[in-house]
Amino acid sequence: MVKNGKVGLSEEPVQQQEREAAGSGGGGGTWEVVAAADGRGRMKQRRRKKAAEREKRGASAEEDDETEELGQEDEENINEGGGGGVSERQREHPFIVTEPGEVARGKKNGLDYLFHLYEQCRDFLIQVQNIAKERGEKCPTKVTNQVFRYAKKAGASYINKPKMRHYVHCYALHCLDEDGSNALRRAFKERGENVGAWRQACYKPLVAIAARQGWDIDAIFNAHPRLAIWYVPTKLRQLCHSERSNAAAAASSSVSGGGVADHLPHF
Repeated sequence: MVKNGKVGLSEEPVQQQEREAAGSGGGGGTWEVVAAADGRGRMKQRRRKKAAEREKRGASAEEDDETEELGQEDEENINEGGGGGVSERQREHPFIVTEPGEVARGKKNGLDYLFHLYEQCRDFLIQVQNIAKERGEKCPTKVTNQVFRYAKKAGASYINKPKMRHYVHCYALHCLDEDGSNALRRAFKERGENVGAWRQACYKPLVAIAARQGWDIDAIFNAHPRLAIWYVPTKLRQLCHSERSNAAAAASSSVSGGGVADHLPHF
């Protein structure tokens, strides 16, 4: 189906969930505001301490940016998961599992639209790089906070860091094995599975891909033109390391098995 010149894209923009100001009753709101502010202060203090440690060991600017992203994402999660009295954003994801080319109905968005957002991020990165070159500044090579800020200023507020980082491994599977990704989408759509279950299921085929290519998931990302601009998710890297250790242990003990997939956790 073609909508607005794009195949399978929902007409609905990504729907940010309405912010709630749920009072806890009994005057508890003031305590919760203070608690949330205290949590943010501790997070900033930890980031400053980590930054000082990175300076001592000479970390690169891009590594600093990635660490900053992780810290800020944790802070955002704290703010989202707090109690009443603080303006919150619901954490439900506005996506549903759709087959390739299917347009989501209602106020939800399909997976074609989700993957399209990653292509938009790539376009914003190129724009940021061009601006940096004109100013004689260092160009970012990955999608960082700078790119997300630029996207927001350009009016694409529906592109936000927590969401894009949350599904980046799903996009990776789409790029590395589109047929496998499509088959997974169809299977989960037929079973009526939710997007969270589909997201978890995307890890296993990626680990299998890494197993066939020497377990170097970072090299796999960097070798792909659409994935090289994204940081490898921590959980995906951990799963690859874990399965590599399992495979090495199995080989050393001469245990014949059914391959890496037998060791993978069930999501």
